[in-house]
Amino acid sequence: MLHWPWPDVIAHRCGGALAPENTLAGLAIAARLGCTAVEFDVMLSQDGVPVLIHDETLDRCAMSSGHVAGISAARLMATDVGVRFHPAFAGETIPPLEAALQRCRQLGLVANLEIKPAAGFEVETGRVVGRLLGSLCPDERPALLLSSFSGPALEAAASEAAELPRGWLAGAFDADALNAALRMGCTSLHLALDGLDLAHVAAARAAGLRVLVYTVNSVSDARRLIGWGVSGVFTDRPDLLLGAIR
Repeated sequence: MLHWPWPDVIAHRCGGALAPENTLAGLAIAARLGCTAVEFDVMLSQDGVPVLIHDETLDRCAMSSGHVAGISAARLMATDVGVRFHPAFAGETIPPLEAALQRCRQLGLVANLEIKPAAGFEVETGRVVGRLLGSLCPDERPALLLSSFSGPALEAAASEAAELPRGWLAGAFDADALNAALRMGCTSLHLALDGLDLAHVAAARAAGLRVLVYTVNSVSDARRLIGWGVSGVFTDRPDLLLGAIR
């Protein structure tokens, strides 16, 4: 396997359950807790700007509605996604990818960037994200791991930034997931906790892949997975897992 510089605890959607997801506030909280790795989701605005958001609509995280792919970057970046989480975060808005990368650099965080394209924008999203990352000097971005559930998005990103390591996201382990990761030259296979067993981890590792598991929120689950040879876990509760699983 290639050298693996990543820690075994990765804060899910920037700050896990402790901050509004996919925000700069989440990155700051993760760093204060002692995290050195975070995960976040990236989608394109109507005008093709990559921003941090998980859902295709604003409905769940904001006090407004609308499809992300139909809203301008300026409007998205003015959308409050903090107050719905907690009034203490009022005024926290959707950040552009470039701002998140800069903040990760400032905080000393490495990042798993999940390419999360809206339906019908898979190739375009991967290409735009990859082109942006490929245009940055290594000292202008944190250490990155690209991942996606979308093969076309991940391949498009790789065509623009081939030097960045990639991970294939799958809901469950099977031969298709393993073969997809190998076909796309991935370094890691990212699998759901539910239904995962030791044989799955062993098979992926035997194929030369690291295994990362989402979403792991208990110390006992995390310890079991690390014992199986899993390289890292995505968690909503980094406050519980940091320093407790080895």
